[in-house]
Amino acid sequence: MIIGVFFQDWSLKEREEYKTLEETLKAESYTLYEIRSKADIRPGTDMVFSVGGDGTFLSAAHTVSDVGLPLLGVNFGRLGFLSENRPESIPGPLVEGDFSIEYRTVLNVTLKGPDARRDIGLLPYAVNEVAIHRLGSSVLGLTVVIDGAPLPTFWADGLIVATSSGSTAYSLSVGGPICMPDTKVLIIAPISPHNLNIRPLVVPETSQIDISVTSRDGKATMSMDNTTVEMDSRWSVHVAMAQFSLKRIRLSKSEFVNALTSRLFWGEDMRNGQ
Repeated sequence: MIIGVFFQDWSLKEREEYKTLEETLKAESYTLYEIRSKADIRPGTDMVFSVGGDGTFLSAAHTVSDVGLPLLGVNFGRLGFLSENRPESIPGPLVEGDFSIEYRTVLNVTLKGPDARRDIGLLPYAVNEVAIHRLGSSVLGLTVVIDGAPLPTFWADGLIVATSSGSTAYSLSVGGPICMPDTKVLIIAPISPHNLNIRPLVVPETSQIDISVTSRDGKATMSMDNTTVEMDSRWSVHVAMAQFSLKRIRLSKSEFVNALTSRLFWGEDMRNGQ
């Protein structure tokens, strides 16, 4: 098996946990090589390791998702919802074939409007979420159109469109719901709305979502996962499901509900005992 290895923090390559993982797999006749960009991917590669935390996983996903290679997260980070596997837990299931492939929804984003930039490096894909934020002190007027049906304009610091994968990320911090990873939905969540009657909205992942912005400053920012760019408020943002999915490798012993209880301490209550 041929495995590409993606790092953002190259010092992790020298950690004993990673060295042991690499040596163990090489002893099983696996080939591991490093990749920094899509151009580095060798023909015949079977999968890619993302070595780091969830931020590294997202960067790796932007590199390989449209190539169709499965991605396995090797966790040296903190929470690890996407990159959940500690190095020592990987060789056994991998060698024994005790793993499966999940298909995670990817968002495709298009900017429309006068002189809308087509050369923004972070376009057009996002795994967790697309978010629009105010840039200055003024709140944003946000108009959302879902499959041609416009919602009333609301006023807020911004707006998030998240996948089910992203439900435990930025969307969660603004009050969005937690969704199981295989739930086929998108979450539209306002950021600090100035309307008391605005709440997160769950829509089918097949929805076509258009967002336009009103800003006294004339500017806003847009982020896609872990990258941010300034945008002109005259532009509109079109968000839809990409024509491909991110392939994420899940080892047999990993489980989303366990991640909720161990990482977010879901339902922790002194009355429940140990």
